[in-house]
Amino acid sequence: MTIGPDHDGADVALRIERRWAILAFVIVLLLTVLAAAAGIHGAVMPQGQVEIVDPRLLHIRGEFVESNLGTALEPDGSVTVRAIGQQYSFTPQCILVPAETKISFRGTSADVVHGFLIAGTNLNEMLVPGYVSSFTARFDAPGEHVMPCHEFCGTGHEGMWARVKVVDKQSFLDQAKDGGRLSCVGQ
Repeated sequence: MTIGPDHDGADVALRIERRWAILAFVIVLLLTVLAAAAGIHGAVMPQGQVEIVDPRLLHIRGEFVESNLGTALEPDGSVTVRAIGQQYSFTPQCILVPAETKISFRGTSADVVHGFLIAGTNLNEMLVPGYVSSFTARFDAPGEHVMPCHEFCGTGHEGMWARVKVVDKQSFLDQAKDGGRLSCVGQ
């Protein structure tokens, strides 16, 4: 663009700056509208899969009765862990799982929100009263992991932890052959 006698350089610069300012404003406005629309959509649309339980009846009936907690080798060969968080402990206190196997974790809370964090891994879930939290995991090698509650749940929160013991697959299968729920308490 050439600046002739009828054009002032300051006017040209001002027009260019206004155009860029308007473009920046339109981009910010568009992003704000998109974020608001996504937030509203997420707030009014239900989650794809929500499982609910009655926290008052966890120990009496249903999937989370005490005899059903811990690790189980299912008839199809899969491994399922069921656990409950409650002030100020996890049940079971020690979870036994096999290495090199897909494991389905299912948990809930009997009272307040608790955190389900397996240290040394990227496994992190919230246990919310009335809802079943589930995720799958795989441990590559045997070892032990601490499992602290990472959501403040009251004055005894700092003492709320459990552990996850990963054993080799054959050792796990040997222990699971008798059926029933497995735990590493006492090991």
